[in-house]
Amino acid sequence: MTRLSRRTFFRLSATALTVLGARGAQAATTAAGLGSLTSGAVPISAQERAARIAKVQGLMQKQGIAALLVEAGASLEYFTGIRWWRSERTTAALIPASGRVVVVTPYFEEPSIRETLQVPGDVQPWKEDESPFELLAGALRKQPAGPLAVEATTRFFISDRVIKLAGGGRTLLPGDDLVRTCRIHKSPAELALMQAANNVTIAAIRHVHGQLAEGMSATDIVKMVVEATEQLGGEVGFSPLVLLNEASAFPHGSITPQKVRKGSVVLIDTGCSVLGYESDISRTWVFGEPSARQREVWNMVKRGQELALETAKLGTPVGQIDKAVRGFYESKGWSKDYGLPGLSHRTGHGIGMDGHEPPYLVRNDTTPLEAGMCFSDEPGLYIPGEFGIRLEDCWYMTDSGPKLFTPLAKSLDDPV
Repeated sequence: MTRLSRRTFFRLSATALTVLGARGAQAATTAAGLGSLTSGAVPISAQERAARIAKVQGLMQKQGIAALLVEAGASLEYFTGIRWWRSERTTAALIPASGRVVVVTPYFEEPSIRETLQVPGDVQPWKEDESPFELLAGALRKQPAGPLAVEATTRFFISDRVIKLAGGGRTLLPGDDLVRTCRIHKSPAELALMQAANNVTIAAIRHVHGQLAEGMSATDIVKMVVEATEQLGGEVGFSPLVLLNEASAFPHGSITPQKVRKGSVVLIDTGCSVLGYESDISRTWVFGEPSARQREVWNMVKRGQELALETAKLGTPVGQIDKAVRGFYESKGWSKDYGLPGLSHRTGHGIGMDGHEPPYLVRNDTTPLEAGMCFSDEPGLYIPGEFGIRLEDCWYMTDSGPKLFTPLAKSLDDPV
């Protein structure tokens, strides 16, 4: 599920920072006895990153594209190994159709950038009174004629300045297809890191499920989730979602404070990162004895999860998965066309280095399902003013069908 903030590099969201800063003695023993599950995680090799560069360069050569501009973020890390954040000081790379990558970064950041650069590249530092855009434009001018492709999340002011300074009548074009073609299929090394991240997350949720007590607030539970995730070896880059009672009917929560009480619906949506690769898992249960209505809705959501996997076949448009789940719910009387009460969001999303990336399990996405694609499977049913249920596990496609990173929840009585 979409979270309140995306993973950023080397820093947490403001909410997560508050959680960590307030942990103190109350949460110091929350995850006692939990050990790291990621000590054996193997980073992506320099050889694999070099192959990624070669692949995107081959695509550019076929299409007559001069270079790809990539700002700091997941795609820069994907291609080069550089793990950096975005600020007013530009760090970016120009990946030419042939030749070495050019990386520009502030002068005082150069040693840090070189630490994680894993492909052959020229690092060109700029001092505080100099222009990073001129450095990028200069590198572009050295390339044969052709447009400059721009990675989708690169900020406009960077690409705009670079293309204007480069001159020569060059044009900009979206680099979405170039990057997507490379990132959409996960390698065995990537799948291994995603498996590690999912192992951490399901273990953290299982731990919290066993610690839940009446009177706890959502903030108390978030603290437990963060603490357990870190003890288990995951990197927390966003604040987990903990939705209680009526707030569970809001897919992203409510500002109205809620506490655990008998009969509370408890919805936890959380994940972590392991060496740059993400997990995303949701579990919902009832504290105490569930009502017949809660049990009925929970079972229906679980059936939607199962149906999504049953529909996932090689070559099937990924949007068909969303249609199948949505059609089932609508046949049971829930609202149509993403309405409420019902399933108001897509059935799932791609996942990898970003918690959300293409393709998406939404009915208008016609991308054919192929081996190596990774998704969340997260149907939910939401009843405004009452409660909501969401279940989420991640999976990847193989030649023989979908494979889950974590088993689906068994039942409302055994939800983790």
